[in-house]
Amino acid sequence: MKMIGETVFDIAYLVLALGLGVWLLRKAQNRPQRLMGAVALLLGGGDTFHLVPRIASYFTARDLTAALGFGKLVTSVTMTFFYIGLYYIWLAVYQEKPRRGLTVTVWALAAVRTGLCLLPQNRWLTDDGALLWGILRNVPFVLLGGLIVVLFARRRKAYRPFRLVWLYVTLSFLFYLPVVVGADAVPMLGMLMLPKTVCYILIISTFKKAVQDGGTPAPDEERRR
Repeated sequence: MKMIGETVFDIAYLVLALGLGVWLLRKAQNRPQRLMGAVALLLGGGDTFHLVPRIASYFTARDLTAALGFGKLVTSVTMTFFYIGLYYIWLAVYQEKPRRGLTVTVWALAAVRTGLCLLPQNRWLTDDGALLWGILRNVPFVLLGGLIVVLFARRRKAYRPFRLVWLYVTLSFLFYLPVVVGADAVPMLGMLMLPKTVCYILIISTFKKAVQDGGTPAPDEERRR
């Protein structure tokens, strides 16, 4: 029953993420909206590399360890770029001028995270990944996510459709981190990936609301608040 439940959930998530990504791009009327569509497709597309082998592993006796590991690597990298996308969505939606120091920080954290993910010490293609490297590669990822949380939290009152994005990102990390640290010792912690995924569904659903609303706040909306 657990296997069937997870399979249905994973398929529903991929269909929703990819479907919303296509819908967003088709409906896009401006740069912020196109960014939202691209980011939604990046999220769903990246997760496909991991979830499809995972679903297949439930229904076959073949050893899919390498495919699952490669999928985790792809997902780790695309998720990093998902947060870069959120940064540029923040700039576009709130009509912020790019700040050199902030932009460099975002890209530097993403580069360090990606570089750490690509190192062979992670042993992605085996089933004995090192806990230490799991923690190390997630340090810059958490810092990047924390930065995105701060940016969206500071402007949460400026644009109603995006008022909870900071909370969804925060919760996604709160669900994710126990899995990184303790899932090998306590496999049941892996179930926390389900509410983490729900948080990402809520983020891309926010994009849908934003597109329906127009994609950018009125210039004086924040001042009125």
